[in-house]
Amino acid sequence: MQFVRPTDAPLPRLVRLQRDVPTVAIAMAAVVATIAFGWLGPTVDAGAAPTSLSRCLRAAEKLKGPTARAAARRKCDASAKAAKKPASTVPASATTVVPLGTVPTAAPGAVPFLGGCVLFPADNPWNQRVDSAVRHASSDLWVNSLGPSRTLHPDFGGSYGIPFTVVPATQAGVPIMFTAYGSESDPGPYPIPLTAPVEGGPGADGDRHVLVVQSGVCKMFELYRAFPAGGGWQADSGAVFDLKSNALRPEGWTSADAAGLPITAGLVRYEDIADGELRHAVRFTAQCTQRAYVHPATHQAGKDNPSCPPMGARFRMKASFDTSAYTGQTRIILEGLKRFGMIVADNGSNWFITGSVDPRWNVEDLEQMKRVPGGAFEAVETGPLRR
Repeated sequence: MQFVRPTDAPLPRLVRLQRDVPTVAIAMAAVVATIAFGWLGPTVDAGAAPTSLSRCLRAAEKLKGPTARAAARRKCDASAKAAKKPASTVPASATTVVPLGTVPTAAPGAVPFLGGCVLFPADNPWNQRVDSAVRHASSDLWVNSLGPSRTLHPDFGGSYGIPFTVVPATQAGVPIMFTAYGSESDPGPYPIPLTAPVEGGPGADGDRHVLVVQSGVCKMFELYRAFPAGGGWQADSGAVFDLKSNALRPEGWTSADAAGLPITAGLVRYEDIADGELRHAVRFTAQCTQRAYVHPATHQAGKDNPSCPPMGARFRMKASFDTSAYTGQTRIILEGLKRFGMIVADNGSNWFITGSVDPRWNVEDLEQMKRVPGGAFEAVETGPLRR
């Protein structure tokens, strides 16, 4: 579904609009922050701050002129910090670090949707927040393996990334022939049109992922190294996921991803951030992974090196990392990484996060992510290592 940007609403006239640009900018900034946060006081619920901050930043980016936008962003940040201050009546136990299994999930109604389907239930690992999860004992080791000075890299944009297709419930299934990992693949037929976009394009020689979500039945069909063949598809491996279920792949099974994970659920999709907030974990790659995995992953593809993270390892952006200098789409994504984090899903370039192909991405904006060092992240506990 095409996202239509709402028409900008006129701002209230708080000052006489003369030629004093800084004064006008500050006044407009105050309006933006007031609309987003209301009159902030010491009893504001800190848990509501991230959503309000996103709304405030969206409004700020709509202002005309760099001076007005900069002033508005500063006001947003100041208001957000005030909102996060705990009330004096909040018990100390409210800030206790807890394991992942008891971390708040996405709020009802906030679970990502695609093709009219929820992308897994609210308590699914992909939709579970990790901003209060316990820091992993091997965090420093794994971050050092990935490179603390290497930077985040958005492996997606207006013309590159991993495409996906939404098909109706009436889409006919076609035969699938597996050529490499058939014993760990879900048999066809899959409702994948022969015209479905392939990662990298028709002539690509890479991973060639093909991803389809079928509305109505709400299932996800994914292929790895897929080629049209006759009236169907030929692929190295394939997996089917029921979007209404938390069921994992069988232990030891791969999927269209090395870790046995769904790919579509971990993509940064434009639809996710169009309303100003990323509400799920993101897929990313690591050059070196160890011979083990952590749920929700079910498959390893690494080597005997405990210094490397396992497939399924969860990383989050540190709460202490200052994102106030980042703007637009990048700012929204970084705030989401603080709350939901990202999951090691495949072997590849370190700190590369994956997203969908979409002409609505602002590539210049996304370039800001290349200023974020790997040292801004830490691994969290999500369960035992499995081999």
